[in-house]
Amino acid sequence: MRYPRDFRGHGPIPPDARWPGGARIAVSLVLNYEEGGENCLLHGDAASEAFLSEIVGAAPWPGQRHWNMESIYDYGARAGFWRLHRLFAGMGLPVTVFGVATALARAPEQVAAMQAAGWEIASHGLKWVEHKDMPEDEERRQIAEAMRLHTEVTGAAPTGWYTGRCSVNTLRLVSELGLGWVSDTYDDDLPYWSDLAGRDQLVIPYTLDANDMRFATAQGFNTGDQFFTYLKDSFDALYAEGLAGQARMMSVGLHCRLVGRPGRVVGLKRFLDYARGHEGVWFATRAQIAAHWAATHPPVAFDRPSRMPRAAFVARFGGIYEHSPWVADRAFDLELGPAHDSAVGLANALARAFRAATPEERLAVLRAHPDLAGRLAQARRLTGASTAEQESAGLDALTDAERATFERLNADYAARHGFPFIIAVRDHDKGGILAAFHRRIAHDSTTEFAEACAQVERIATLRLKDILP
Repeated sequence: MRYPRDFRGHGPIPPDARWPGGARIAVSLVLNYEEGGENCLLHGDAASEAFLSEIVGAAPWPGQRHWNMESIYDYGARAGFWRLHRLFAGMGLPVTVFGVATALARAPEQVAAMQAAGWEIASHGLKWVEHKDMPEDEERRQIAEAMRLHTEVTGAAPTGWYTGRCSVNTLRLVSELGLGWVSDTYDDDLPYWSDLAGRDQLVIPYTLDANDMRFATAQGFNTGDQFFTYLKDSFDALYAEGLAGQARMMSVGLHCRLVGRPGRVVGLKRFLDYARGHEGVWFATRAQIAAHWAATHPPVAFDRPSRMPRAAFVARFGGIYEHSPWVADRAFDLELGPAHDSAVGLANALARAFRAATPEERLAVLRAHPDLAGRLAQARRLTGASTAEQESAGLDALTDAERATFERLNADYAARHGFPFIIAVRDHDKGGILAAFHRRIAHDSTTEFAEACAQVERIATLRLKDILP
């Protein structure tokens, strides 16, 4: 069974973004241009729009035009856009537009102004409508039509994409286009690569929290000051992480009909002034962020455990537990996913299979381990992993007296407990190993069985760290 959601991401230590000029944070300003692409009978839809407006509790009006709703969207095109355009152009800030293709087609002057300002115009789909119930073939057709119309209206195909009201198929279908980036996720503070549609797709996550849409949702922003405060706090947290050596990215989501209102835009301007007052802030379009990430952090190919067929999985990981490939075979049947494509993740899956085994099966694994500095080591008959581990602690270069001590302890331990002394030797030096030997040999066998099993799991983790991220 395979689980597709990725809960690991960049892992506990994200990569250093290495933004241009040593910037500590990249700020992406995104202006959603949707006015004229929303649900409307004039656009061939069955009902009016009901999403992201000033109308509290708005609901679709089946078979009717909603004059108030249309006029609110019209405000975004007629007034809000130009107010934001003056703000950004006046400050010389780069902007990425998420442009709904049919909305752009109905806004020639706004498109000309975007292009004159040098803004990036990415695709926001064909129409600003819900996709969750759309058949896959129809969604693919609409994506293709969005590309065609966008290119016709702007004179160039988009290099990036954000649908917004997407389906579970959207990201995969958009990836088939081979675009430089997609943004239909909200799952990270940095870009990342995802294997979509059989290719490495760069994903630049978007935001729904640092987003003016919360002016139109419950528990949202009521004033421009609240918007400024939230943006400032988000910036401060990410900037501090950048100062600590983990540069981040901040997306700011904007809409012409929302933050374009005079009572709100001042809060946005306060934030922009605040952010520009800091050193090491890179305002960039998403295309610029994508180009930097692709050049600085290209995708790294490796065999992902969660995507291997059983035979390959067991062949690769069957030796992690000493001479016990059944552990890997049983782990393969667990709910593996991207979280298990790292050393720590796969170690957990293998440990689960080991822990779920019978005491007799686990005892057999313990007995499959060689003595430390024993006869098999002297005869060079250990597995490659065991040989390297014992050599790392200097157990391949013992004096005659030390070897005699290990042989005596090995024999006494096995006679008392019924299995070899097992310890993750890479965690210790020779003296530490001997100290543990003397301490543990006196344990009762139940306690020592549990300790030996824990050491087997630790050895497995260390072995996996040699071959997986």
